[in-house]
Amino acid sequence: MSFRRALIAFALSVGLPVAALGQDARQVDIGYEITFAGFAGFRIDVTARFDGASYDVESRTFKEGMLKAVTMHYDGRNRAWGGFSPQGAQPTAGSLSIVVGDKPRTWVAQYGPGGTMSETHNPAWKPPPHHLIPDNQRIGSLDPLSAALTVGLAGDAACDRTVPTNDGKRRIDIMIHKIGMESPAKAGVPTAIGDLLVCELYTKRVAGEFDDAPKEAETERERPIKVWLAHLDNSQVRYPARLEAHTGFGTIRGKILYFRERPLTPQESQAMRR
Repeated sequence: MSFRRALIAFALSVGLPVAALGQDARQVDIGYEITFAGFAGFRIDVTARFDGASYDVESRTFKEGMLKAVTMHYDGRNRAWGGFSPQGAQPTAGSLSIVVGDKPRTWVAQYGPGGTMSETHNPAWKPPPHHLIPDNQRIGSLDPLSAALTVGLAGDAACDRTVPTNDGKRRIDIMIHKIGMESPAKAGVPTAIGDLLVCELYTKRVAGEFDDAPKEAETERERPIKVWLAHLDNSQVRYPARLEAHTGFGTIRGKILYFRERPLTPQESQAMRR
């Protein structure tokens, strides 16, 4: 399991179960730290706003510590927005903005009926034929943050599913399987309320532009990411609280740094309705 694959899968898991949050006008802020072989690596900060039938969620992923000092610059921002129906979240659109080194890339996906999407790339993406994502693989796929939100709606059943994700250049399936429950003490998450749901996440590349060779990718797929999902408030929401993934170069670990919630101000609520 590579650092990038672990980061993709963990980012997927940080979505909030919007059905449980959509009735209250409130904001939730969560921060995560990802370490590699004991050294600080990435931070993921999530801000989610919910007001009635609307949601707007943003995340930022960036390097820190030793990894920032010795590797190429990376800063990624995701946003997902939409509404609710009796069936759950109805994504309207999702976007990502990534800077790797000195090369920025933005991608916006707008969702239509039947799982269709329209995309905007900047700069334009003109891959060779063998890197194209076929139309039949694009239908039903979601940007990483929108995918995370739909996973959260499954509640305690969130671990038993395959999630089709799309970042504009790569179609990846995230396969999530429940492996058990653990107490807060055993899981090392003392702030959790009740037992934690423990899942394994596997990734499978489907189509698009990948840096690693197919054989290497299949080897990575056999190394699962273990995620602990916890109740951290009085709602039915399960938030990712811990991550662990083993690689050939060391162990990747993730933990929650902070969890805060507050009501939206009238001005914030009004801005969401625009």
